[in-house]
Amino acid sequence: MSEAFERAMAAFEPACLPLAVGFSGGADSTALLAACAARWPGQVIAFHVHHGLQAAADDFERQCAQVCERLGVPLVTHRVDARHASGDSPEDAARRARYQAYAAMAQADGARPAVSSIALGHHADDQIETLLLALSRGAGLPGLAAMPVHAVRDGLNIHRPLLTVPAADIRGWLAHQQLPWIEDPSNADARYTRNRIRAVLLPALAEAFPQFRATFARSIGHAAQAQQLLGELAAQDLAIVGEPPQIRPLQSLSRARQANVLRHWLMRSHGCAPSAAQLDQLLGQVRACTTRGHRIHLKVGAGFVERRGDQLHWYNAPPSLKTSL
Repeated sequence: MSEAFERAMAAFEPACLPLAVGFSGGADSTALLAACAARWPGQVIAFHVHHGLQAAADDFERQCAQVCERLGVPLVTHRVDARHASGDSPEDAARRARYQAYAAMAQADGARPAVSSIALGHHADDQIETLLLALSRGAGLPGLAAMPVHAVRDGLNIHRPLLTVPAADIRGWLAHQQLPWIEDPSNADARYTRNRIRAVLLPALAEAFPQFRATFARSIGHAAQAQQLLGELAAQDLAIVGEPPQIRPLQSLSRARQANVLRHWLMRSHGCAPSAAQLDQLLGQVRACTTRGHRIHLKVGAGFVERRGDQLHWYNAPPSLKTSL
């Protein structure tokens, strides 16, 4: 019996009931579904996303239905097209499709009420993999903070109660419950970066640093706390510079605070994540904007930031021929 798993589930309090559980049929989501169904009988729904990416997807759905019948949990299935576009990774495309499917399944459907909370089976090893991927990309604090225990996306409360529980502990608990789970063959496919991390890096880290899961988790917590403080500072600075940001008040801030508030504005108001290079270029233009005729028009994210009068504006359509400078 896994004490870590039991402790994590005892501490888990969803934002509200009924509670959905993202259910792939794998070990992690099976354990989470079983534990939630036992704790909140009649208040749990399984959400299964059929990605259609491999021939076994139909078999996965059937096995999920069998487990749900055994647990007395209703199953809702949503089929998605998770094929990835050129330049996009299969993992990223599948992840986006999965969260879109969760949001769709959370809507009320006939006699089934709407759901506003979902629990996902991400565990401590997933969290370490996320951190290592962020480090490989040179990510800032948001990336180094990895996955949050609780977040809100598309109006849906997303809970990850198992982030402190190693994968081996979850499987140990599941074996004790004598519940079957699906071994997804794609998890052994070395073409996927996460699988290479799982197969090569994690065992090497365990040998070199036996306590790496706990110490890395502390670093993730520090990054998350620092990011929260930066978010609070950005909200205060945005109230000062205005929304959309006014250039003169923006220039009165330090460069670091300019970067922080502009990133916050672009993400909060436009869902736009500027690259480090784009943000650096924008900061240079803000610094150089000392005359009324200085023009700012830069590619940022999927759109553009331009100067209109004494303000910065973001848009994702062709620039207006009547833009006022």
